[in-house]
This record gives sequence, C-alpha cells and structure tokens, in this order.
Amino acid sequence: MNHDDYNSNLYESTKYLLDNVKIKPKIGIICGTGLGFLTDEIQEQIIFPYQSIPHFPVSTTKGHLGNLIFGYIAGVPVMCLQGRFHFFEGYSPQECVLPIRMMKLLGITHVLISNSAGALNPKFQIGNIMLIKDHINMLGIAGFNPLCGPNLDSLGPRFPCMNEAYCTQLIKYARKVAEEENFSNNICEGVYGCVSGPNYETAAEVKMLRMVGIDAVGMSTAHEVLTAKHCNMTVFAFSIITNICISNYDDKKHPDHEVINSIAETKKHALRKLVTKIVQRMDESR
Repeated sequence: MNHDDYNSNLYESTKYLLDNVKIKPKIGIICGTGLGFLTDEIQEQIIFPYQSIPHFPVSTTKGHLGNLIFGYIAGVPVMCLQGRFHFFEGYSPQECVLPIRMMKLLGITHVLISNSAGALNPKFQIGNIMLIKDHINMLGIAGFNPLCGPNLDSLGPRFPCMNEAYCTQLIKYARKVAEEENFSNNICEGVYGCVSGPNYETAAEVKMLRMVGIDAVGMSTAHEVLTAKHCNMTVFAFSIITNICISNYDDKKHPDHEVINSIAETKKHALRKLVTKIVQRMDESR
C-alpha cells in the first residue's frame, strides 16, 4: 500500500468511528493473546467488530476476538482493542499499528498494551506478570519498522527518541498496586523481545536472545509502542508469562498455543485490578 492510500485509509477509518460513537476516549488499551477478558471491566460498551470498520485489519489468530470497544473503566472513557494484528498474519508493520494512529487522532494520550510472552529469564515463572521496562525490536532491527517510509509529520517527528519508551512512574505505581492487592509475588520486570513468528524459537535462538538481554519474547507490542511514542503518547505495557522458552536440546516439551491462551485466565483477578488502577492513574496524570 502506498503512502497516500495508507493515510487516506487511516483518516477514513477514524472518521467512521467519530461519526458513530459519542464517547471521547482518553486511554487506549490493547488486549493480547488470551487477555480479551480485560474488557469485562468496561461499562456502557459500544462494540465495533473489526470487519465493520472501513479499511481496518481483521484478527486471524485464536485468542484475539476482533472487537473494537468504547466505554468506561472506573468512569474513565476508553477505547479498547479486543485482539490485535501481527506481522506473521501477513500484515505490514504499518497496518499493524493503524489502531495506535487512530487512537492519536481520536485524542488519546495514554496507552496500555498487553501481550502473552515466553520467559527467557530463568527466574521467571508461568503466570508471572512482567512489567515491560524496555524492548529489543528484532523486527525493527531487520528493517520491518512501522515508521519506515514517508513520515506522517502531523503525528510525530521523523526521528523519535525511544530511551524513555515505557513510563517509569507507571511501572512504579503498578508495583504499588500489586503490593496493595496482594499479588506482588507474581510481579516481575524486564526487557521484552519482539520477533516475527509464527514459529516458536529454536533452542539456539533462545540462547541468543537471552545473551542480548531479553527477559521474555513475543510477536507483537514493540512496533505498537514505538508508534505510540512517535505520536507522543505515554505507554505502560505488561506481558503475562505463558510458557518457558526451551534452550535445552534434551528438553522434549513443546509450547502449546491452547495452553498459552488459558494461562492469563488463571491471573484474571490480578490483571483486571492492575488494568483498572493503571487506567485511573493515567487519567489523573493527563
């Protein structure tokens, strides 16, 4: 898709939403694999299936329900993606971040992004909630960056700074919430690594990713975050650790997508509390 067509599609999709919903969202939320239940916290829901929105991509991965939801969390107006789009589904990085740019055009200033990830850090356990403090974008390093091509000057600068991609104050607050709500034993903090997928990593790849400082690996999020920062939005992100990446050639276990989908459910209470509290904090800090 050329630059002019992409830009036209972005504005047409946004106009469709502006014409069909009166809620003015302040916070944007993206629910990752198996995390669609986070939308249970949204009141007065207005639901748009992705296929009903002009030029909007459609989720094809199990565990991504494919709804765009407007409503309120604890009285704060939000826009939430119940599922995302991935590079491995055949979408370009630019198509994958279309919703982030729509959020910017709708007036959203803060985004909360979630995903499921495999642990590389040997201290992490299945069911941990990793607060993302930084990322290594293997897709971006390979040249698949959503900011490539003509810059959208109306949204952000040609060369955005990424050394403060994840809001440290919100990370600190998330730890406080976990302490107050008695799930601090499930909280960890680390660097997220983004790869293309859809295959899980080889043992050698796991060893390499661990060596460069990645604590957990997945197939999303980094390009959404860098686009949000390009748009001057505040970002908080977390991973639910759904599996332990295999680096031992004698280990015959295999990651199972069905099991990975179900892990987040086991931490439903903690995750819903965390999302609600972070949304409230984001609203206070606007």
